[in-house]
Amino acid sequence: MRKTSCIIVDDEPVAREILENYIAKIPSIEVIKSCSNALEVMEVLNRQKVELLFLDINMPDISGLSLAKSIRNQTKIIFTTAYREYAIDGFDLHVVDYLLKPFSFDRFLEAIQKFHRQRQMQGNEKPSSTTNKNIADFIFVKSDRKMLKLNLKDILYLESLSDYIKIHTTEKTVITRETFANIERKIPASQFLRVHRSFIIAIAHIESFTKEHIEIRKKAIPISRGYKQEVLAKLNFI
Repeated sequence: MRKTSCIIVDDEPVAREILENYIAKIPSIEVIKSCSNALEVMEVLNRQKVELLFLDINMPDISGLSLAKSIRNQTKIIFTTAYREYAIDGFDLHVVDYLLKPFSFDRFLEAIQKFHRQRQMQGNEKPSSTTNKNIADFIFVKSDRKMLKLNLKDILYLESLSDYIKIHTTEKTVITRETFANIERKIPASQFLRVHRSFIIAIAHIESFTKEHIEIRKKAIPISRGYKQEVLAKLNFI
């Protein structure tokens, strides 16, 4: 199997190590170079073609944004940064995704899936299940003194109330007293999105959205101020 070549660009050694460990778990991708600054990666790109770049934004001398502007036609880019405020710049540059540090392996995997989807649409590769094999298509939640199986594709959104959670599905509403944090850990970030302190929505069931709310099955779900920039940036990248 041919592997996708990638370069990591980040001035923080710990950040590079985290990405290296994440990438090592995905057989279809290999790191050909791990760089601490933009000049290093430019030297590599002048010598060979690289398919994917994991690029930090806030770096000395040449910023990730400046580098992205100069090489965006040469390679696909996934931004990795601790700063939310650059999300719109990433959208304008048509990068694959925008990973906000610290990000989980599940969120990283979502970005890789997005990269493969873009390549498939451009006709550069055949669909592969490699990056999906570790994601189950169901969860179990405690409800009415038993563990209830819910298919992820049927979940519309989750609503946190005072001392319980409503899980709205295509067929019914399930009530559980599990914590919101515990439920959030069970569901894949590639399919669900936290938009409010009290709401997590299923991306596949979004019918429309504005800067203020998301509509699912004619239900207007608010996007809170604290989540707005990240939510809108992510939805615009889908």
